[in-house]
Amino acid sequence: MILKNKFNLVKKNKTLLGVGPMSKNCVIAATKLSNRFNFPLMLIASRRQIDSLEMGGGYVNNWNTSQYSEFVNSIDKKKTVILCRDHGGPWQNNKELENQFSTKEAMKSAKKSFEEDIKNNFKIIHIDTSVSPSNKKISINKSLNRFYELFEHCNIFAQKEKKRIFFEIGTEEQSGSTNTPEELEYTLNEIKKFCKKNKFDLPSFVVIQAGTKVLETKNVGSFESPLRIENELAVEIQLPKMIEICEKYKIYMKEHNTDYLTNNSLSLHPKLGIHAANVAPEFGVTETKALIELLVEYKQKIYLDEFLDISYNSNKWKKWLIPNSKINEYDKAIISGHYIFSNNKFLNLKDRIQMSLNKKNINLDDHLQKKISRSIFRYAKNFNLIK
Repeated sequence: MILKNKFNLVKKNKTLLGVGPMSKNCVIAATKLSNRFNFPLMLIASRRQIDSLEMGGGYVNNWNTSQYSEFVNSIDKKKTVILCRDHGGPWQNNKELENQFSTKEAMKSAKKSFEEDIKNNFKIIHIDTSVSPSNKKISINKSLNRFYELFEHCNIFAQKEKKRIFFEIGTEEQSGSTNTPEELEYTLNEIKKFCKKNKFDLPSFVVIQAGTKVLETKNVGSFESPLRIENELAVEIQLPKMIEICEKYKIYMKEHNTDYLTNNSLSLHPKLGIHAANVAPEFGVTETKALIELLVEYKQKIYLDEFLDISYNSNKWKKWLIPNSKINEYDKAIISGHYIFSNNKFLNLKDRIQMSLNKKNINLDDHLQKKISRSIFRYAKNFNLIK
């Protein structure tokens, strides 16, 4: 198994890749690519994508945590895939927000979700206590206190289950700018004191705001901005300072929202010493675009219009819009396409599309998986995971 200890996860001059399991096809494509080239790959499932049976599962193939884990294990022949929880914590499942869970209820729900993760062989647990039902920013100390409670619970539960797990700490959502060294130093020092007092190992990863932020189908952060942002150091100056602090505390730096960066920016990641990076919505958009291109190529306008209508009417594009955006309904449907891949209306449509493509000797899922695989390959190559 890859994870003998946390220091085997990351290699010098390489950046570990986390892939969001945006669909069943994405899970298959990522796993096959990881097995084919024999490199470790993290599958980073959010609670909205995959959650416990009690919380209704998730939008990805309607899997609950157990079903998802069993499926990945069944296709991961070389055992190169690492199951990870991304953004686990209170109010990270839509039901907790919709039902207006109190802090006590949301924390209890998060603990149960983490327990299912641990029982089902998730190896890296991201504890994210940044969400508030009121959308108000939570103070760093309040966020840390919630982290301590969840961190302790997971450690004790893992020991009880005789499971070895690793942790990722991230106390804020990505802003598109960078953290300050002072914020990072304070956070890690407080966590170190808590871990020392309670005899816990430090988390393996800390999420650093590295100037990346995804909106619509682009990265709008400062990472590759040609313009310098007022009162902010350039990424290539700021990040080494942050990584130096991480190394001081013997913790890996994790970047989120790495989607849509150029090859040049991606190839900088290993050179800058970025230990790991997550990519998610881009792979969902890749699958959506591949489906649309196929329908256009074979003049399946009726099916295309039906797909665009189902996707647009899901309203899943709303959270991704740039303020005062002028994009049209077609572009909005592309943004939200992957959210409806497990929708009964889409599944019915997909069967009809496949019947039509049978005449062309085209397997729809195989075609989509190949497109997703090429997209993931770009990251693995630029991160020096594939020679």
